[in-house]
Amino acid sequence: MSELEELTTRMRGFVRARDWEQFHTPKNLAMALAGEVGELVAELQWLTPAEASEVMADPEAAGRLRSEIGDVTLYLVRLADTLGIDLVAAANTKLDESDRRYTVEGYRGSARKAPPLV
Repeated sequence: MSELEELTTRMRGFVRARDWEQFHTPKNLAMALAGEVGELVAELQWLTPAEASEVMADPEAAGRLRSEIGDVTLYLVRLADTLGIDLVAAANTKLDESDRRYTVEGYRGSARKAPPLV
């Protein structure tokens, strides 16, 4: 069993033990995930690019970032589990698509957006 599968199973058990399945609808989980992403963004919001690059050198800020990233991960894992989505497969599929859309030759060093897929 992979670490992600173990985390998914642990999260499922955590939720089941508290009888929270009734609240873990895709809509509610997506909203909770968005809220946690907002909290993560707030930790970096007013930092300069240089400060953001060095944020993990500050133990207090690093702890807050780890906590927020943990929250985001848990809600994403739970949402995927609820919807029956294999997170690793979905991410690999998306990366394959991005690899086709953003060719090395056409996008190296560029932040421009790729045209929509046809």
